This record gives sequence, C-alpha cells and structure tokens, in this order.
Amino acid sequence: MKPNAVTAGMARLGVSLLSLAALVGPAMAGDRALIDLIGYSADARYFAFEEYGIQDGSGFAYSSIYVVDLAEDEWVVGTPVRVRGESEAMTLSVVRAEAQATAAEDLATLGIDRPAELVALVGDGAPGLDADRLRFGMPGYEPGAVRGDHELRLSSFPVTAAAPCTEWFGVDPLGYQLTLVNDEGSRQIHRDGDLPRSRGCPVTYRLHGVVLPFQADSVDDAVVLISVYPGSFEGPDRRFIAVPLGL
Repeated sequence: MKPNAVTAGMARLGVSLLSLAALVGPAMAGDRALIDLIGYSADARYFAFEEYGIQDGSGFAYSSIYVVDLAEDEWVVGTPVRVRGESEAMTLSVVRAEAQATAAEDLATLGIDRPAELVALVGDGAPGLDADRLRFGMPGYEPGAVRGDHELRLSSFPVTAAAPCTEWFGVDPLGYQLTLVNDEGSRQIHRDGDLPRSRGCPVTYRLHGVVLPFQADSVDDAVVLISVYPGSFEGPDRRFIAVPLGL
C-alpha cells in the first residue's frame, strides 16, 4: 500500500472510532431503569412495581420489586426484593425471573393481583414535554373522554441527605415537593425533609405517570410515578418513586 493510501486508511479508521465512541458515549452516561407495573391488591391498599435494567460500571443486570403500603406511604416490611446478576453472562430476563420468583410469596400474601392501568404519561421520547406538570383524570368509555381534571405540579429544592453527596459527586442533593391542583383548590401531596439513604444523591426529578387500579371508579387510589436521578459511577441513574395521592 502506498504511503498516502496508508494515511487515508488511518484517517478513515480514526473517523470510524470517533463515530463509534459518539454512539457508545451516551449509553455509558448512567443507567436508565425501566418500570413494570405489577398491580394493586384487591382493596387497593398495596401497590407493587418492578424497576429493572443494566447497571452502569459493572454492566450487570438488576431487578428490584417494590411493594408499597399506600395507606402508610412506606415499603412493606421485607421489600424491596433486589436481585443483581453476578456477571454479564446472567441475562436481564434471568435476573427478572429470579426477582419475580423471590417476591411471589409476598405478592400472593398481600393479594396483589389486580392490574394497574397507566392513565397519564410523560413520554420519555417525546420532545418538549414539561416533566414538572401533568394533567390527568378518569378515563371515560368514549374515545378521548376524561372525567375530572387534575394537575400535578413537581418542584425540587436543596435538602440534607444521609449520603455525603457533595464529597461523592460535588453536588447538593435535592428533595421534591408534589402538589395537586384541581377545581377544589391546591393540596400538597408530599414534601421531603431529610432524605433517606435509600434515595442516594438526587440531582433532579421528573413526573413519569399516573396509575389507577383496574376498573377504578374514582382517582382516590391513584399512584404518581416520579423519576428520580441520583448521582452514580458514570452519571445520574434513573430510578422510580411511587407516591399515593391519598384522595
């Protein structure tokens, strides 16, 4: 090969590697967990969901199954159930199946077999959506029919966390406040105090969606899903918080 051909070949290789790095880079900026709605108990007191994905840094699959006592707004004792792969060879489907098998007894004991319906969503792939506000109501039976008009408003503010966030990530941790606004006025649903260690070091929050029990006849048992982004090894990760409206 002539010298100029070698030079051209190396240049093309360099461009190809830069292009590959550009494609890989965003995927390595932290892990973005997905969520699966498991459901409610028949009386709508308990709500369960699964949070799962591929861990940044290690590349290991993980699954966490949360069971929330909506009346007390706290995790059921013995949960969440967490399973993490021991190597990249342990696939996400295998890890998820193990977590589901481990949680099966708790879910059966609490009677969590009533489906959950996602009635409002802030789409992650929809540009320009405001993730600080979300309107929702009861789905009607006619196309596009909605009964009631409620708006969720989400804001964040600096708080004290159990983890040394400034030392670890160089940022002040944030807490959140959730407010419900409708024709009856405004009501604070939640406002953080000091953050628990389980929350980590959040750098932002986003509204994700609103779920209701299957065949619900009101929004009284609605649960708000909030995406929380704690700092991590390669950048903020996405995790979820389930907040009962308690109407």
